[in-house]
Amino acid sequence: MKFLEISFRKPDRWLHPMQAFIRDTDVVEYEELLTWNLLPGQPVEYELFYVEASDRDRYRSAIETVESVRWYDLTPIDDTSFYVYVCQETREEDRQFRRAFEALELVVLPPIGFDRTGTMRMTIVGEGTNLQQLVENVPTDVDTAIQEIGEFDRRHRRVTGSLTDRQLEALTVGLECGYYELPRSGSIEDVADALGCASSTASNHLRKAEAAIVQRLVG
Repeated sequence: MKFLEISFRKPDRWLHPMQAFIRDTDVVEYEELLTWNLLPGQPVEYELFYVEASDRDRYRSAIETVESVRWYDLTPIDDTSFYVYVCQETREEDRQFRRAFEALELVVLPPIGFDRTGTMRMTIVGEGTNLQQLVENVPTDVDTAIQEIGEFDRRHRRVTGSLTDRQLEALTVGLECGYYELPRSGSIEDVADALGCASSTASNHLRKAEAAIVQRLVG
């Protein structure tokens, strides 16, 4: 069993209005689709997002203008992050994109990340032939980039299993840039630059990740 880390950048004609909002403004620093539920035969779907944004009100104003959104519930976490629970009608553009996955024995591992450009990144697990077929099925006007492919093994996530992908990314970046060296050779600003977020947000990620790992080890 193999895994594939892959990113997709959709053309403007397929882009969800909120992805366009992420790309065209400086409000959202990062967003994750944590989980979702598609009901067979039903025209709606339910999704739970984690969002890091500098202006919650502008995000709220943007989502309220999206025609496919029937309702949403925004729950603050702190000053710069919140959850959004959404019920929306399934868009034809999304159906077209998802056809690449049809009839393939694959599992998409949440979360699905969205960066400042609106690009979506996900991890997919399955047999190599199915993963290859998926890449071939993606429409040619979708910009596709493979980050990593290999044998699937998540045993190393036992200690970090309580972290979000963003927190784990922050720890990894901190290690790579020297933030955890003694003496320290990297700064919180270096971590923030690599993550593409504010220094206060990067610091918040590291504190939460460190606390979760300590709790897992000695709690």
